[in-house]
Amino acid sequence: MSTSIVIMGGGPAGLAAGYELAKQGYRVTLLEKDKQVGGISKTVEKDGYRFDQGGHRFFTKIDEVEKMWNEVLEEEFLLRPRLSRIFYRGKFFDYPIKPFNALSGLGFIEAVKIIGSYVKVKIKPIKPEESFEDWVTNRFGYRLFKHFFKSYTEKVWGISTRELKAEWAAQRIQGLNLVTAVTNALFKQFKKNSIKTLIEEFHYPRLGPGQMYESMARAIERLGGNVLLNARVSRVNMQGKRLLSVDYVNGDGQEKSIAADYAVSSLPLRDLLNLMQPGLQAQVVEAGNLLKYRDFISINLALDKEFLFPDNWIYVHSPEVNLGRIQNFKQWSPAMVPEAGCSSLGLEYFCNEGDHLWSSPDQDLIRLAVEEISRIGLIDEKAVKWGWVVRVAKAYPVYDDDYQQAMPVIKHYLNSLENLQTIGRNGLHRYNNMDHSILTGLMAAQNIQGADHDLWCVNTDEEYHETMEAKPR
Repeated sequence: MSTSIVIMGGGPAGLAAGYELAKQGYRVTLLEKDKQVGGISKTVEKDGYRFDQGGHRFFTKIDEVEKMWNEVLEEEFLLRPRLSRIFYRGKFFDYPIKPFNALSGLGFIEAVKIIGSYVKVKIKPIKPEESFEDWVTNRFGYRLFKHFFKSYTEKVWGISTRELKAEWAAQRIQGLNLVTAVTNALFKQFKKNSIKTLIEEFHYPRLGPGQMYESMARAIERLGGNVLLNARVSRVNMQGKRLLSVDYVNGDGQEKSIAADYAVSSLPLRDLLNLMQPGLQAQVVEAGNLLKYRDFISINLALDKEFLFPDNWIYVHSPEVNLGRIQNFKQWSPAMVPEAGCSSLGLEYFCNEGDHLWSSPDQDLIRLAVEEISRIGLIDEKAVKWGWVVRVAKAYPVYDDDYQQAMPVIKHYLNSLENLQTIGRNGLHRYNNMDHSILTGLMAAQNIQGADHDLWCVNTDEEYHETMEAKPR
């Protein structure tokens, strides 16, 4: 086809849109500012070790997404057992939370208080549910919330659980409460279609998630599209309600321009609105500038030890350390570690771009990470061979009061445009799972072909992501 499509952003959503459109014969040009595709789902490499920035499970209930994954990666798609736990008070607790495990680990007296707290909130729930704290407390009771939700959530977001909006909880952990958690624990052994079970395995590319997205980029090019790396969008040229072209700066510092019949963007909304010229109405730009993001640093370690612990990942709720989450890459895929007798970890620290942690020298961050994980007893620091720091900007869109004020204005403006759609986690400012981000890319491609999907509605009314229908025996 002669129709020209420009896709801004080479993360999962942008690549999915490009792949779908290239298959249909559209002239696709994808612009990615980084030197590799994948966005926050890319896999980075050092000395043969491969590191997933965040730990990305390939699990979905969306047939369309699963079909695409298998089509792209075929035999390189592994099925892996899942184990994730919470480290708190020097003990491991199951995650997702299993009430009997949690209560026994906290002790009899605290278990009684937790049950009492749950009964209390069932008799008199918090109304209205405005904050994350309100939402979780209404479903688990305050004491269980305090143990297993408060400290970790505040590490991730850097704000109080009273400031974080209930909308985030409703999107991410909808459908889970103490009753359903107990039901999962009690009836797991009955493999009937009517019983939901917590997922215990997932797919994963043999060489990490980047393998999926690098394969997708190659497929776009085989189909006649262009994937331009080190291509930073510098201006989005508008005429009224239509996008005319996109300017970008290439790796040599040259500015170029591409005319577009349609465009799809997974850029952070705040950035996109500031790039659109001529200037938008002041209230739209001001709304965009209200949006905030949370960033993180992955401190990647190579260790001279064959086996560390069985978990794929561990949430560190212990408030005495800044460490938030640990990825154990050999348990994701043995091929992530190239040397026999060795292992690797990704230690995640949540921060804001430009703050003290973000700006600390790499060697200081490596020392901090090794000291903290050793202090809580998960590794022996003598086993660490080397460390490597990767900073991940705009990983999490923040749901706060400013977000609630800004989004209606931004949505109204974007919905009025004729040939520009926004997709993905940052393009919709929604903390979507990877599969939901991909779905928005596929739907945007279908809209260009005549469909009428509302991308803002993706993942607003889904069941809890951690459960699935049990299969009959």
